Amino acid sequence: MFKQSPPQSICIVRLSAIGDTCHTLAVIRAIQDTWPESKVTWIIGKTEAGLMADIPDIEFIIFDKRKGRSAYREVRTQLDGRTFDAALCMHASMRANWLYRLIDTPVRLGYDFKRARDFQWLFTNSKIAEESSQHVLDGMMSFAEHIGVPAPTDAERTLRWDIPLSARHLEYAAARTAGDQPVLVISPCSSQRARNFRNWSAENYATVIKHAQQEYNCKVILSGGRTERELEYGRIISRLTGRSVVNLSGQTTLKQLLALIAASDVLLCPDSGPAHMATAVGTPVIGLYATSNPDRTGPYLSRDLTVNAYPDAVGRYLGKSVGELRWGQRVRDPGAMALIRVADVNAKIDHVIGN
Repeated sequence: MFKQSPPQSICIVRLSAIGDTCHTLAVIRAIQDTWPESKVTWIIGKTEAGLMADIPDIEFIIFDKRKGRSAYREVRTQLDGRTFDAALCMHASMRANWLYRLIDTPVRLGYDFKRARDFQWLFTNSKIAEESSQHVLDGMMSFAEHIGVPAPTDAERTLRWDIPLSARHLEYAAARTAGDQPVLVISPCSSQRARNFRNWSAENYATVIKHAQQEYNCKVILSGGRTERELEYGRIISRLTGRSVVNLSGQTTLKQLLALIAASDVLLCPDSGPAHMATAVGTPVIGLYATSNPDRTGPYLSRDLTVNAYPDAVGRYLGKSVGELRWGQRVRDPGAMALIRVADVNAKIDHVIGN
């Protein structure tokens, strides 16, 4: 589309969630590396802006969904009188769909019909190519490739994120990871959504922590949000491990958490935003997957460290093989994560920290 001359301005819409905005940033960096003079404007959710919005070479327009209709009015005011060479509509949801109509551009590039949820195809006028069995990041990278960013081979692809961390954030992390012990950060909970079922048990985490401490003298740090479930996980794990962990549940901002992950040796977590934050700063991720397919949503650069019980869960609770399912279909059963064995998680810890 822009192979002969680079676009002057691109508007990107990806509101949430944390993991998907990390993927979006990798796409933007690929665009910037190809066309360094092109100006990028990103319409992003308020929570996610807390991690991203101080990036200096991207303009951010914050959409605060809690404001209802006034959130759209605020975006419209900021876009008034402006035109863009293209809009990359990278968020397929009804909330995002209405934003696309506010962008003055000849190109509204959206997902193919199969992935254009919530009737996104009615709000766009161009579509990326349909692909099956893609990782979410690869699917989002298709937007950049569609408008002319060269598509490298897997061997050639170099991803970058470059999320800024202030001296204050780095000092925060350094103070909590100081010493010569290996540092294991555990973010035990995923987002609190209906029928999510992505969380491993607190008891299993406690058992894994004892292994990491006994075998490698690890400093273990718990992280998490401020929901009651996350705080309760922190309390239970602390109690079961004899309070030998640093429990920061409910105490960190997204920037502090990113700095903490960057300063650690490995992150252990289920399918959740911190897995992709760790990928962005180059920290290995031991991902725990049973209800979702890690080939689609796993930590992009640590897929060899994933503990993958998804095929077992699909067979037990859906009576099928992974190949028989719609790509990305989830296992909505609270028993699925129990299929992840402590021994398999310990083996991944041995692989990362033992080496």
